[in-house]
Amino acid sequence: MAVEVKSVPSISVTYAHNGSSTKENALGMRPMAALAYEKRGEQYLLIKSPPASGKSRALMFIALDKLQNQGLKQAIIVVPEKAIGASFHDEPLSKFGFWADWRVEPKWNLCNAPGGDNGGKVKSVGAFLESTDRVLVCTHATFRFAVDEYGLEKFDDRLIAVDEFHHVSVSQDNKLGIQLGQLITRTLRSMAKIVTSSSGSTPCALTACARLKTLAHCLRQWITKDCFQGQRLLLPRRLM
Repeated sequence: MAVEVKSVPSISVTYAHNGSSTKENALGMRPMAALAYEKRGEQYLLIKSPPASGKSRALMFIALDKLQNQGLKQAIIVVPEKAIGASFHDEPLSKFGFWADWRVEPKWNLCNAPGGDNGGKVKSVGAFLESTDRVLVCTHATFRFAVDEYGLEKFDDRLIAVDEFHHVSVSQDNKLGIQLGQLITRTLRSMAKIVTSSSGSTPCALTACARLKTLAHCLRQWITKDCFQGQRLLLPRRLM
């Protein structure tokens, strides 16, 4: 008996390209990462770029500079789900020309740890904050519970990097958005300078699309005039 084979409709699209977006510079950075790295001294930074374009790797370069050269104690990478935590496994960046490697101690990648986002993982965040280790990876949910447990001040002098930032909004129903707004407000009220953090935390956001609110819009919603006290606010740059 003959089997009828039906064709599946499909669309194939090819864009003009010359390969320049995949070429690395002397530090092992693609053009997008190099552009982001130029802005590494910013207090607030939004990296908006297509999927699989190297946003996670760009963050590694920036976080290492924040830790080594800008006086921050630790970097906390916050991802929406456990599977995305694999994007921040160890990377031998020095092999490609950078001055340091990206290293996450296995016990501090909480996306690989058993159990729920609350409970033991929140205690692990607390232990990390008291340690001398530099990088922690956890889910949005774990971070939310940890902020509730330990308070905003525990995250002073730390880089807070939010992956998939389009999960965040200024809605009162969005807990992570509320907490980030409080962190930014606390930072502005307690800092002597905006560019180099002397207290407060440094948010960095990664997103692959423009859904919901951008970080710049969230800042306008979160920050009230009485927070400025004559300080200069450096709004994030949109990096394409």
